Amino acid sequence: MTTASAQKQRRWILPPQGAFGIRALMERLVGSVHRRGIWGLIVPLVMMVLGGVLRFTHLSHPQLLIFDETYYVKDAYTMMHSGYELEWGDDPNQAFVAGHPEPEDSASFVVHPPLGKWLIAGGMWLFGTENGLGWRFSAALFGTLAVLLCALVAQKMFSSVLLGGVAGLLAAVDGHQIVMSRTGLLDIFLMFFLLAGFYALLLDRFHGRAKLARALATADGLRPAAHLLAYGPWLWWRPWRLVAGLMLGAAAGVKWSALSFIAVFGLMTVLWDISARRRAGIRHWFIAGILRDGVPAFLLIIPTAAVTYLASWTGWLLSADARYRQWAVDNPSETWGWIPNVFRSLGEYHRAAFTFHEGLGSSHGWESSPWSWLFAGRPVLFFYESRSNGEYGCASENCVQAITDLPNPIMWWAATLSLLLVLFYWIGARDWRAGAILTALAAGFLPWFAYPERTMFFFYTLPFAPFMILSLVYVLGRFLPTDGHVPWHSRRVLWIAGIFLALVVAVSAFFLPIWTGEMITYENWRNHLWIPSWG
Repeated sequence: MTTASAQKQRRWILPPQGAFGIRALMERLVGSVHRRGIWGLIVPLVMMVLGGVLRFTHLSHPQLLIFDETYYVKDAYTMMHSGYELEWGDDPNQAFVAGHPEPEDSASFVVHPPLGKWLIAGGMWLFGTENGLGWRFSAALFGTLAVLLCALVAQKMFSSVLLGGVAGLLAAVDGHQIVMSRTGLLDIFLMFFLLAGFYALLLDRFHGRAKLARALATADGLRPAAHLLAYGPWLWWRPWRLVAGLMLGAAAGVKWSALSFIAVFGLMTVLWDISARRRAGIRHWFIAGILRDGVPAFLLIIPTAAVTYLASWTGWLLSADARYRQWAVDNPSETWGWIPNVFRSLGEYHRAAFTFHEGLGSSHGWESSPWSWLFAGRPVLFFYESRSNGEYGCASENCVQAITDLPNPIMWWAATLSLLLVLFYWIGARDWRAGAILTALAAGFLPWFAYPERTMFFFYTLPFAPFMILSLVYVLGRFLPTDGHVPWHSRRVLWIAGIFLALVVAVSAFFLPIWTGEMITYENWRNHLWIPSWG
């Protein structure tokens, strides 16, 4: 081979000049850095305030324990006083609402972890146990903060203050989130912690890639040492992964359905790192991603989540009379005797709760199949009272006060249709944002098909409701100009998007009375039942 041809081949094999400079690596791995400016703070905060107004206004109405508040609110009260759940006598709700709760002394068997009930108890500690503000305050607070989170997630994912504002607006006016934020149930806490965990992993994606770029960068932009390009550096310290572990562990401390999200989010963050090593030019990118990213990710996220989950059981662990607390003492074991009795007892509690969940199949008038969830085919009626003329301010012959867990139908159906385009962009364009949205939706939706005999409700969709919004915003972002420049052919799209958002807000205003239990005529209530299965 001649010297000239050898030099020509060498120029072909070697990377372009400057390919491993810090600027080139940051562009390749992180992309153009989004600088949100002051509006990046103002817009999400404005959407949060809007969401807060819709969630906190007349929060104490109705002054009753509605739907499953009858379980979680009373459990929260007993936990606040004894550290664990207690049994209640027959028909205790009237005395509880009147401010004279009468729990029994015996421990109760409860199948959901304690954290959500501790949060409800926090609201009652602040505002009292005899009014709806007390037992709904924490749900409204976390629901309001979730609006802020949704806006921040969209802003970070799509590098756009505009799209972040759209996501925050949709979250603020969505009836599904409004109703669940105004009710003392567990699901709004689950949604918040899962969304916060996702946001932490999203921030970690950018932080980890920037750290990888700095580790590989050379002063002259030429190829770094061969040993460094073989597998790439170890990136142990990833603080946002600790935050993610904390949030995901808290989610599991509210409901076990968070476990599917923990598994899928853990896989997602490692795949992001594998992709980063491949784009950086590391030769053994797959093996390096599994070992040098996957192992640290596991060690940072999973133990943190486990410790956080265990901490949510502190009241039970410190008690002596909680249900199953003395099970290990009463059931000694030669095989498992090396495990402390308190943890053997906790394990038995979990086994019994899991068995209960597996066999939960009683019929319910408002149950629904997961097949209907993406179309909001069977929302849940949380509260319904009929009133006659002159009763409680009724000015018609027949009036109704009702609370229905129904999303904004225009927004929800549009989000469902948007999933097809998101799937197309994920498969066709390999867009990581589309993949992340679909990953979260799969984690919240698909596991329920494994339990066809179980009693299920539409509000089980709440954990992935923000990702339905992100799906819709993703599609809008594909057609909207987000850089401030609006060419003539985009103005029509901008008008269509604006009309769509105005329609969503108008529909939310129309449905607000049946999300908040306002007094309306019976005919007006019937006008809200667009589908027979809604009534």
